[in-house]
Formats: sequence, structure tokens, C-alpha cells
Amino acid sequence: MEFALSEDQRLLADSIKSFLDETVPLDETRKVATENDTAVKQRMTEGLGALGVNQILVPEAHGGLGLAALDAALVHEALGFAAAPISFTGTMMASRAIAEAGTEDQKADWFGKLVNGEVRFGIAMTERVNVREGAGLSEEDGKLSGKALFAFDCDDATHIITADQSGALYIVAADAAGLTRNDMPNIDRTRMMSELLLDGVDAVRLDGENEPGNAAARVIELGRVLLAADTLGAMQNMLDQAVEYAGGREQFGRVIGSFQAVKHMCAEMVAEVEPLRALVWHAAHAIDTDPDEGPVLACLAKALAADSGQFVARTSTEVHGGMGFTDLVGLHYWFKRIGLNRQLLGGPERVREDAAKLQGWAA
Repeated sequence: MEFALSEDQRLLADSIKSFLDETVPLDETRKVATENDTAVKQRMTEGLGALGVNQILVPEAHGGLGLAALDAALVHEALGFAAAPISFTGTMMASRAIAEAGTEDQKADWFGKLVNGEVRFGIAMTERVNVREGAGLSEEDGKLSGKALFAFDCDDATHIITADQSGALYIVAADAAGLTRNDMPNIDRTRMMSELLLDGVDAVRLDGENEPGNAAARVIELGRVLLAADTLGAMQNMLDQAVEYAGGREQFGRVIGSFQAVKHMCAEMVAEVEPLRALVWHAAHAIDTDPDEGPVLACLAKALAADSGQFVARTSTEVHGGMGFTDLVGLHYWFKRIGLNRQLLGGPERVREDAAKLQGWAA
């Protein structure tokens, strides 16, 4: 049996890539990274919103597109290819959180606001993966207190999805009294991580979940696949740039792409990219079709993306020689994107451990 994209999925991926090619050339990404130019991000947010990407995981019954995790992964792959400085992961994970843990009334309310563009979501769920000393949230009388680290997509969010220590999911207004957001600088300057400090903050609990923690696990599962897809897109771009450079750069009267060592480097990058593409697409498909296999494949896709991404980022830079380290070429934007994706929602060691536990190979 052949596993391939449908015609609609190919059209979706092509349309998003064409939009990003026109809207976010490298100079625009550089403005965000070096000047914190919010106008670039605003144009992207409005353009992608017009294309309906924020509604991908919203059920048709609530006015959304009712598409699958694989469709969201294809969009993320295009975003990674462009090193696009935009909040998208948070909205997709929030859609999954509302679908998994919301009551019918909550779904109608929040999905309606999402479709109408009234809300933008950030995610603060790192503590469901790794808890650092002093971090974690607790709930008392409908109010949340504590600290959430490495929250993402919160810098321009109107609301934030988070979880307490039991795994119950909550929606918090980004401007709620008692909530303080501090920037956490990281290597990827196109995306901002945040530290959230909550002191008796009013929160809406998603009450449709029977057993707290299950929905949170499903949200993280989706997030891991999307980050793996983002890394896949970044890897493809770095590979393409390396091949183009090797075909034009001359040394000793020959293009360097004619040297066997450089050919091998490019071939090795292809050998990392293609298996990852198959695994990411399969994992995204399994999230919606196989509840037993989906969580395991999400972990494996995230782990492989971390290691393969690191290899391609390093090798592409080496193919470029000294030029690979310059801002003129700009490889470092994809290099750093891959580096941040590697750690978000669990590094390769952690997600492999999670995969082993899911399969009963570890306690």
C-alpha cells in the first residue's frame, strides 16, 4: 500500500509555501530576529488567518475546516522551511485541548471565538514533560498559582492553555490580574519563550475530561509531531541551500559539488531528511487514526527529528565553509530553529524514554 498525500493536502502545502515565499524572505525574518519587528509577524498572522490555517483542527460543526493532524503538520513543515516567525503551534495545541477536554458548551464558545479571530492561544505545558525546581501550577477555588517555564507563543496571545499538577487543563486570559509574563531569551530569536508567574489567577477549567492528564498527554503528543514537522522543513531548506551553494561555488577551477567528499555530505543529508519525512507524516496520520500507535510514533518522530536535524544543520553549514557562519547567508536562523525544537516538549532522551514506557519496556 502506498502512503502519500492527497491532492488537497498537496494543494494546502503548496499554497502555504507560496504565501511564505512572498511574505517572509530572509530579510523579513532578520528584521524580527534583530529588530523585533512586530509588523512582519502581524502581516504573516493576518495572511495565514485569511488562508484559514488557524481553523485546521476546529471541527466543521463549530465552523472550522475539520482537517487532521497531518494537515497541521504540513503547514508546520512549510513554516519551518521558511523559518517563519509566527505563532502557530500554540493555536493547534489549543484546538486539540478544547476538543479533548472541553464540554460541549466550552467547545461552542472557544471554537467560535477562534474561528472569528477573537482569540490567539499560547501554551504553557512544559511542566507536563519536565518539572524544574520551583515550577508547576496548583489550583484552589478556581484560581491558579505557581510558575510555568518555557511557555511559547505567548508574546502575542490573548489566552493561554496550561495545566496544573494533576494534568487538568485550563484557559487563562493573557492579561488576567495576577499573571506576569517575563521573556526568556533563547537561541532562536524568531520565537520568544516566556516565564509565567501566576498568583491567584482566574482560570477556566476545561471540564469535559473524565480523568485529568489524558487530554494533556494528547495535546503534548500533537505538539511533538508539529515540532518534528517544523524541524523537517528547516532541514529541507538547509539541504536545498547546501546543494545550491555546492553547485555554484568554485575552487581549484571546479564547482565544489563535483568533489566526492561534498557529494557524500549532501547525500548523507538526503538520507537523514527522507526517512524523517516518512516518519513525521506517518506519526501525524496515526494521531487521528490509531490511538495506541500515535503516542509512540509522536515520540519517535520527535527524537529522530532532534538527531537528524542536528546532523543536517551541522553538515549544511560545513558545505558552505566559512560563509555558513555569516548572517549574509543566514543559515543560523534554521540552525537555531532546529536547536530550539530539539528541546521543546522533551529532548531526544526524554521522548525515547516516554516511548519505551508507552510500549511497556520501561517502568
